[in-house]
Amino acid sequence: MKIIKVFLLLFFFGIIQLKAQIRLPKLISDNIVLQRDQPIKVWGWASPKEKISLTFNKKDYKTTTNDDGKWEIQLPAQLAGSGFDMLLKGKNEITIKNIAFGDVWLCSGQSNMVIPMERVKEKYPDDIASANYPDIRNFFVQTLTDLNAPKDDLPQGEWKTANPKDILTFGAVSYFFAREIYEKYKVPIGIINSSVGGTPIEAWISEGGYKNFADIQKTIAKNKDTAYINSLNRRPAVSSNKPILRDLGMIEHWESADYQPKGWRNINIPGFWEDQGLKDLNGVVWFRREFEVPQSWLGKAIKLYMGRIVDADEMYVNGKKIGNITYQYPPRRYEIPADLLKAGKNTFVIRVTNTAGKGGFVPDKPYFMTSNGEQIDLKGTWQYKVGEVYQPTNAGASGNGGIVFQNQPTALFNAMIAPVLPMKIKGFVWYQGESNVGSPEAYDTFMPALINDWRSLWHDANLPFFVVQLANFQEVNYTPTESNIARLREGQNQALKLPNTAVTVTIDLGEWNDIHPLNKKDIGKRLALSARNLAYNEKSVVFSGPTLKSQSIENDKIILSFDNVAEGITSKDGEDLRWFAIADYDKKFVWAKTRIVGKDKIELWNESVKTPKYVRYAWQDNPEDVNFYNSTNLPASPFRTDAENLDETKAWKGKKCAVVLTYDDALNVHLDNVIPALDSLSLKGTFYLTASSDAGSKRINHWRKAALNGHELGNHTLYHPCDATLPGMSWVKPEYDLSKYSLKRMQDEVRMCNAYLKSIDGKDKRTFAFTCGHKKVIEGEFMQSLANDFVAARAVRSEMHNLEEQNLLDVDCYSMEGTTAEQMIALVKQAQVSGKLLVFLFHGVGGEHGLNVAKEEHSKLLHYLKENEKEIYIDTMLNVAEHIKAIKTKTQP
Repeated sequence: MKIIKVFLLLFFFGIIQLKAQIRLPKLISDNIVLQRDQPIKVWGWASPKEKISLTFNKKDYKTTTNDDGKWEIQLPAQLAGSGFDMLLKGKNEITIKNIAFGDVWLCSGQSNMVIPMERVKEKYPDDIASANYPDIRNFFVQTLTDLNAPKDDLPQGEWKTANPKDILTFGAVSYFFAREIYEKYKVPIGIINSSVGGTPIEAWISEGGYKNFADIQKTIAKNKDTAYINSLNRRPAVSSNKPILRDLGMIEHWESADYQPKGWRNINIPGFWEDQGLKDLNGVVWFRREFEVPQSWLGKAIKLYMGRIVDADEMYVNGKKIGNITYQYPPRRYEIPADLLKAGKNTFVIRVTNTAGKGGFVPDKPYFMTSNGEQIDLKGTWQYKVGEVYQPTNAGASGNGGIVFQNQPTALFNAMIAPVLPMKIKGFVWYQGESNVGSPEAYDTFMPALINDWRSLWHDANLPFFVVQLANFQEVNYTPTESNIARLREGQNQALKLPNTAVTVTIDLGEWNDIHPLNKKDIGKRLALSARNLAYNEKSVVFSGPTLKSQSIENDKIILSFDNVAEGITSKDGEDLRWFAIADYDKKFVWAKTRIVGKDKIELWNESVKTPKYVRYAWQDNPEDVNFYNSTNLPASPFRTDAENLDETKAWKGKKCAVVLTYDDALNVHLDNVIPALDSLSLKGTFYLTASSDAGSKRINHWRKAALNGHELGNHTLYHPCDATLPGMSWVKPEYDLSKYSLKRMQDEVRMCNAYLKSIDGKDKRTFAFTCGHKKVIEGEFMQSLANDFVAARAVRSEMHNLEEQNLLDVDCYSMEGTTAEQMIALVKQAQVSGKLLVFLFHGVGGEHGLNVAKEEHSKLLHYLKENEKEIYIDTMLNVAEHIKAIKTKTQP
């Protein structure tokens, strides 16, 4: 029996061997562009030990496949040119036709890199009609994911040349970029567009690129566990008793030409229904209106433009459905069939579905129908009626919604970038960031990680890498404000810290109402300027707008100096430069008056800011109508001077030492004296609250405000028990004698205080401070039993230690009593020299407690810390403890 099994295995293996054919990766196919001036690898698969021959340019190359059936052949570097063929022979023959040698660019990112020329055809009809560039070629990578490992091939795909028909599938940004380069250098340009809408940067980095990201490494490992992934995607059974929501409009056929409308109300299009009386409505709303068309339009196909609709729509004309789109971003461009319109009145009905946010018709978009060069405006008063209201649901009650593969670390790299790795390329173009706006700070590390990762995998640390910065978007805010989009732009600028990189600024090319602005041509042109300078060595080409070089303060004015001004800074419209804001230490920004001083300097001031310290420029979602440019008409990037550049991988985030300011006992002076002083300098403190204190119980709203401003509220127990048996503790009330506490009572009171604190700040993570520094109850030390309730615990012992020596459940501190500013600053200087953590403990600051420090002395300490914050990591106890924990986790074997 065993002999028969072996025979059958050999037989079937032999059949497989006989049937094996040469197979090439999908990238190596007709019309491919291969990188000029570099040795070229041609690779593929066939039978193990099969002899492979390649004929190119009248020369033969031979190899034999390895035991896995893989093979590769190296060709010498080729000059630019096109029209070549290549013949491969094994057990079969493959001819690759119309090969070009030129420059290959990998273009990647999310939807703004995906947006095809078809989406912008109304804006660029002449560019599409004239797209006859057989040497500009595009390979669009199909959307794929893999959580386990890098793939070696793509399932499908083909190279297409730029012609008026196929150009519609090219990415608009990448095409205009390629065309600029081709027109300048007349060498074939290959675009590999590997992009997926709505995806974060994390999905595009390889597993090896995350060697310094411990948390993400854990996620990658979990995602390789099939059982874990299946558990996430397992949906709970749906109860058969759940009522089914119905759309009355579909039941009664409101779209029908025979329907007689009843109870419809007026509404304006364009506009969102939440802004016109339908408060917080998620559901289905129907819209209808009657139009008369010219006699000359009858019998002809009519183009219909309905702007953009949030979210999904179905369009009916005279009872017939003419089209639908299922999500909000595409423009609504429909065609009314030639036989559908009639003389007299024609009824238009639109069924709109929206599940979140404002639903309806986006303003400032085209709403009209056209034929024979004539237009009928579709804006104005329509009628509406609600067909269905979606009832609010408890997100947690429906179970796990599953895992979105394309948002997971490495998922898109493995499936959509790894198969491209054997290709030699000229460089990278990256247009992504919208999906990371919710947590923009992480982009500071992800952006350089992506660049370093890809360059490493292509074995070239100097490959050009060009980033498109996010455009202006959302409503205009005419006051200085915080902005996640601006913060993300700052993260994108981290690319500039690496060599041979550029960031293309687009804050003048966006649209307030569209995350996908149509002006892709100017983006492509600006990217091409970067390429000309950095990739093609035209060093005289200016590719950047003004970039901040330095800041100086002269009396009540701030002077900014800039690089990349070309012939000088200009105001594009001749008016004063807009969107500059300045602030004192309090970081309460106000708009600045501006004056261009010479070629490369700007002077800023505002009479209300006597001692200006910080500047922000264009720090808005949508700094509309920016006018700060250089002489080559390139805009300046948004920037700020109040940011800290922290290195999360190093002790004290790369600074010399760390200082934590803690305040015990929940005193009124903390709210009245300390917090205003901290806020004026943008410093944060930790306040250990005892719920029974006067200020702790009567000024909860003040503590809540403090927490909202970033201060930590720590646990100091309900009643501040101390050990009355120890020297100097005669003041302790018998009922709060810690030496008489049971372990359970202590646990209960500590956890009750946590509940009290959570009711104020809504947080779960917290640190603890031993009252009087005492640690024992009847059964012994109690903290270990509460270790899972706290990130750290602060003792009272005048010592400081380096990061490696820290015991997070017993952090030392220095208690201040009548201490002068000079004495406190001396401690800080000691920490700066030794590289240690210094924790201050204050009780009274300006009174209210026997252990008191004068307000003036405390203020001098704060100002010293602020003036030296470039060297000192100043944060709350919780944040410093989290930092210590993270560093120790990374360094532990």
